[in-house]
Formats: sequence, C-alpha cells, structure tokens
Amino acid sequence: MTDKSFVPSVQGLRGLAAVSVLIVHLYDMPLLAGFLPSVPRWFQQTINMGGHGVELFFMISGFLIPASLVRHASVSKFFYDRMLRILPVFVILHLALFVIGPIVGYKFFKDIGVVAYVEVFLANLFFLPDALGLPIGQQNAWTLAYEWAFYIWFAATFFVVVERKNWMLGLLLLAIGLAGVFHRPIAAYFAVGMLFAAVDVRFRVTGWFGVLAGVICGITMYVCLEYIHPFVGLVPGALLFGMVLAPGSGVAKALSGPVLQYLGKISYSFYLVHPFALYPLQMMGVKLAAHGFSLWALWAAFVGLGLVASLVAGAVSYELIEVRLRRWLDATFRQAPSRPLGEVGHHA
Repeated sequence: MTDKSFVPSVQGLRGLAAVSVLIVHLYDMPLLAGFLPSVPRWFQQTINMGGHGVELFFMISGFLIPASLVRHASVSKFFYDRMLRILPVFVILHLALFVIGPIVGYKFFKDIGVVAYVEVFLANLFFLPDALGLPIGQQNAWTLAYEWAFYIWFAATFFVVVERKNWMLGLLLLAIGLAGVFHRPIAAYFAVGMLFAAVDVRFRVTGWFGVLAGVICGITMYVCLEYIHPFVGLVPGALLFGMVLAPGSGVAKALSGPVLQYLGKISYSFYLVHPFALYPLQMMGVKLAAHGFSLWALWAAFVGLGLVASLVAGAVSYELIEVRLRRWLDATFRQAPSRPLGEVGHHA
C-alpha cells in the first residue's frame, strides 16, 4: 500500500469539514442561549445539516488509517502515534473544562456532587460518556469515541488477519464491525474511506463542472444523513470522496487552495477548541439580550467575533500543543521520531 499520509485535497476536505461543524455552532449556541432572532424554517433546516462534517472526517480516517498502520508495521507504535496525536489537545481541554466548569456553572456542573463529578470526569476521559449514559463534557469530543473504536477494531483485524492469518477470528471481528455499523449507522462512513484505500478507483471530473458535481454530491450526502438515513448517504459520499482523491479533478483543485489547506492543518485543534472559544461570547450574548440589545446585532457580532476567536484559538492550540508539546512529549518518551501531523481524519 502506498503512503497516503498527505493528500492536499484530503487536507482541504478536513478543513471544510471543521468549518461545516463550526457553522452549526454559530447557529445553535445563540439558539440555546435565547438570543437567536427569528429565522425562516428552511434556513434552520439547512444550517442543521452542517454537523455532518463529522462523516467527512470519518471517511478521511477510514482512508488514512490503514496506510498508517501498515507504515508503522507495529500495532504498539501505531497506537503510540494515535495517542500522541489525539490526547494532548483533548486532555488539556478536558482538564480545563473540569476545573473551570464548576466555577462558572457550565451545563451539568451546576450543583454536581463529588461522586457524580468523578464519574463524569472518568467517563469523559476514556471517551465513554455516551456508552454509560452520562453527560458529554467537550461538545465535539463524542466523535473521538467513534475514532478510537475504529482504530481498535481495524488494528485488531489487521493483527489477526495479516499477522496471525487467523481467518475465523477475522470473520468474527468483521461480524462485530458490521454489528457496530448497524447499531451506529454513521460509522459506515469509515468504510467509504477504507474502500478507496483498498482499490485504486477515482472519479476525475475536471473544471467547474467537477466542482459543481462535488458540491451536489456533498449536499445530497448531508440531506440523506439529516433527513433520510445514513446508509442512503453512502452513495453520494463515496462519489464525492472519489472526486476528492482524483488528481486534477475540479473539486480536488478547489480543496487544494491555501485557505482550506491551512484550515485542514489546524482542523483537529480548531474542531475541539472552538466551542471553548465561543462559550464566553455566548454568555455575553445572554447578558446583552437581557438588557434589550437587538438580537440581530447580537447574532451578527457572535458570528463575526466567533469566527475570529475560533480561528485564533485553533491556531494557538495547534502551534503550542500539537506542534511544540507533541514534539516535547515525543522526545521525552523516545519511542519514535516525530510523525507528520496531517495523517488522519480531524483526529487522525
């Protein structure tokens, strides 16, 4: 399998996915806080689809993780790299949330008892709040549970089938994977990426027609995910991803521009950090709305300042944590040389 650790169009898709999720939060955080002005229903229905940027991330991980595991040639080195990639940003934000959250009365921290605090702290630290029916701490971290489940499942399958040649156990793991997909259908989008990692099929549609075709496939995938069923969205999702991977295709060129390349580079930090950057603005909006300020003006200010704050927070987190702290941790553990940072979905 060739090294697929960096594909410019995939980097751009990663950035687009992160922005897609941010757009939803620029809408629903003012809505939940009570300072969103009245907007048409069609606008609400359109914006709500933006959260399906996470399925784009899943396709990217499904495409890149197999090559990453083969490249490491060791399950332990693979997981070391995954932990070094994902945990620093996540753990720092986790600790910040559980230290500051009770002080500011953030969501479920209001009047929380010691036992409940410890339960929620540990459940979130190990990506298990959803499975245990406990509150989710970091707004976007629920997707990391899917990512880790995919890493573990794929690594186990790779080890059993490729290393041990145990086909019976491999079939059992395949059955477990299929059961997981039927239980959580959006996990099927990892399979789209895996398919394109395994077969050299690409859809090269050039020029502006290619861009239009990619946009139509992306919108259709989002609509299917939101209003029909995730399995239906697999077809337009696969068509889109096949165009993204095709060298010279219209959508691949569009995704390779400098803005999306930078957003793709910082996408993991940007994705996890932006709710933290938006929260103070949300609280300010609540207070100003209570004093009679125009809801339209408040929402416009929230969107504008929120975009800037999210970009700055994402860039700072990327530089300080993903680059500098990760480099220091890698050198400290002396397990492996530093790896390229852009080798997985938003977390991968």
